[in-house]
This record gives sequence, C-alpha cells and structure tokens, in this order.
Amino acid sequence: MRMRLPERPAQPRCPLGWLRSPTGDHELESMRARAWQEHGIASIAVGEIPDPWLRQAITNEAVRRWGPRKAGSTHGR
Repeated sequence: MRMRLPERPAQPRCPLGWLRSPTGDHELESMRARAWQEHGIASIAVGEIPDPWLRQAITNEAVRRWGPRKAGSTHGR
C-alpha cells in the first residue's frame, strides 16, 4: 500500500498575513478623538483647516519634523 502525501504544504498561519479591511471615516474619527483625549495628540487633515496661515504653519512644522510628503505637491487646498 502506498502512502499518499499532501499535494502542497499548508500556508503558514500568522496574524501578520491577515488582511484588514480599510478603516472607515467613522472609525478613523473615533481613533482621532481617542488619541486626543488619552494622549494629547491631535490628528487633523491639513486640507480640513480653513485658515490659510494656520494650515501653512502646521504644514511647515510637519515638514520640519518628518520631511516632505511623498504624495506630491498640493499647494493650498
């Protein structure tokens, strides 16, 4: 009698390989609120800041700390 081997090895089971569905707007807003309330970290999309002076000041600080964005240049809004 011949022993039958599996056709191929099973895929490794690792949580690092699990895909997560994209974060929705509501969930993202909840994470922003929690970061502010628990850690004092404000996460605000620069495009949502209506005041041009304040928007530029925040952009300048982010570039100073972390370098320019890789998404391309978008002046203003």
